[in-house]
Amino acid sequence: MLKLEDFNEARKKLEGVITRRGLIHSEVLSEESGNDIYLKPENLQKTRSFKVRGSYNKISKLNEEEKTKGVIASSAGNHAQGVALAATQLGIKSTIVMPRLTPFIKVEATKGYGAEVVLHGEVYDDAYKKAVELQKEHGYTFIHPFNDEDVIAGQGTIALEVLEELPDADIILVPIGGGGLISGIATAAKLINPNIKVIGVEPKGAASATAAMEAGKVVEIAESNTIADGTAVKTIGDINYEYIKKYVDEIIKVSDYELMETFLLMVEKHKLVAENSGLLSVAAAKKIKEKGKKIVSVISGGNIDVLAISSMLNKGLTQRGRIFSFALNLPDKPGQIETIAGILANANANIKKIDHNQFVNLDKFNDLELRVTVETNGEDHINKITEALAESGYKVRRLYNTH
Repeated sequence: MLKLEDFNEARKKLEGVITRRGLIHSEVLSEESGNDIYLKPENLQKTRSFKVRGSYNKISKLNEEEKTKGVIASSAGNHAQGVALAATQLGIKSTIVMPRLTPFIKVEATKGYGAEVVLHGEVYDDAYKKAVELQKEHGYTFIHPFNDEDVIAGQGTIALEVLEELPDADIILVPIGGGGLISGIATAAKLINPNIKVIGVEPKGAASATAAMEAGKVVEIAESNTIADGTAVKTIGDINYEYIKKYVDEIIKVSDYELMETFLLMVEKHKLVAENSGLLSVAAAKKIKEKGKKIVSVISGGNIDVLAISSMLNKGLTQRGRIFSFALNLPDKPGQIETIAGILANANANIKKIDHNQFVNLDKFNDLELRVTVETNGEDHINKITEALAESGYKVRRLYNTH
């Protein structure tokens, strides 16, 4: 298995290639969790992801014949850009096979880093098969996103940086997809400090590492359903499984709702934009049972499109009780909406949207349904609004209860 010298060698290769980002102390997360929380922002890395570390280390170790023939990978996400940039910086041709439905911005970004992009198939599996076909035809070297020890060694350089800056860290939280990132970080961290705790974090809807640990072997989960698409992997790597089994202390699962809430918190409190997969470790910070510990959450990436950002902000506002949408029935007679508006004003609730429909409630012919969205200050404020309406005889139905 990998030794500390492998990680130190990878770090030397990455000098001048990656952007070194120091830890960010999070006062808000520290207060919420009862621990001292630090963020390792790989979303600010080149290509906005940690992936360039492993890709560069792997490609730099190819022999001259392999370098001459070039490399190939299949990806619709961060791995594509990591391989493209690494290969270009090393003067090697790269080909990336991406599904036809890959967002245009990701295709252009990958081309911008110097890769030749081949669009093939509808899903990742189709792209992977095409990449294997091209590899055999042209003699390319296939760069796997996680199931490769040279890639693992590159990703593990993050642990060297973390422990150099915070040598007394107690816990490192790491997102898990295929397992490459946590394999590297856990191994390097434990080789430096065997007493440090490394905890993996994966989405509840794609908990393939948890399934493997419970089964005692690599297994394929039945489905992958999560907004954390970068970690939506049905099967972790067999190499990664061995490292996780040996070096990872625990695995925590995070819900999509928790990711939405965390996204808003990062934007609002730290002005950091991270993709859902990258936020797994941040969302898990509040779930640590120990208190008074120094914890580092690795934000693994920040590639998220503008439309997704808008959606995540709205959902995050709802999750944190900053937006309250509710419905209630009113008698169909003049002055009712003005009465509701008055109650809300007295409760310091700012109305964002209001709509009424007399055809919704079929049980009571003379009633209409009023739907209201207000800006609030959290769950306590929502409770006060609900109580104020109840005191005036109005029964509130919360429309988007995410708890």
